[in-house]
Amino acid sequence: MIALDHIELTLGSGASSVHVLKGVSLNINASQSVGIVGPSGSGKSTLLMVLAGLEQVDSGSVEIAGERLERMNEDATAAFRGRNIGIVFQSFHLIPNMTALENVAVPLELAGNPDAFAIAERVLAAVGLADRVTHYPGELSGGEQQRVAIARALAPSPKILIADEPTGNLDTATGKQIADLLFEKQRELGLTLVLVTHDAALAGRCDREIRVRSGKIEKDADAPELAKSA
Repeated sequence: MIALDHIELTLGSGASSVHVLKGVSLNINASQSVGIVGPSGSGKSTLLMVLAGLEQVDSGSVEIAGERLERMNEDATAAFRGRNIGIVFQSFHLIPNMTALENVAVPLELAGNPDAFAIAERVLAAVGLADRVTHYPGELSGGEQQRVAIARALAPSPKILIADEPTGNLDTATGKQIADLLFEKQRELGLTLVLVTHDAALAGRCDREIRVRSGKIEKDADAPELAKSA
């Protein structure tokens, strides 16, 4: 589902440039869950943005669901992302003057789906928010806002779900509920799940754990819980 080959990426220019990714190669199978971990500044979130087509690489190939992203222009990449990749951020990124229903319907409307609101309502119910569809983000708890963000990511029926610190702004109990929801939907829908996290327990729930340090993959192995049960 995901194949990166010798990815190089430098951000900034001149004296302020930073060589963020250094010869990264990575293959992720369909329906696999992968946790990406590493210290701050290691390049893990940038790697996630490359997978989402939100960062253009300097060299190397980025193949997602059989398509080469580095060969696409910005519009083609955005259209591809809309069809194939759902993204969940740490800070929710909901539109404050739109209801939960409207927030979830946005990507569907942009794609021209005539059933946008019916699908949005169904997906909100699937994440436990059937009674919150008319509420605005400011009227929702942090956990509820992240559920809306997950529903928005799932609404277009993507093949890949990408999550950048999805529990980072939540308390421990709420974070566990959100993690449970992510893995439940990943299994139910057969999604490929790639998440960046500082939470060792969350990474340990994935099929596979990838450790990034100084722009390189330092370790790539079955996650601890999977290895123990093998």
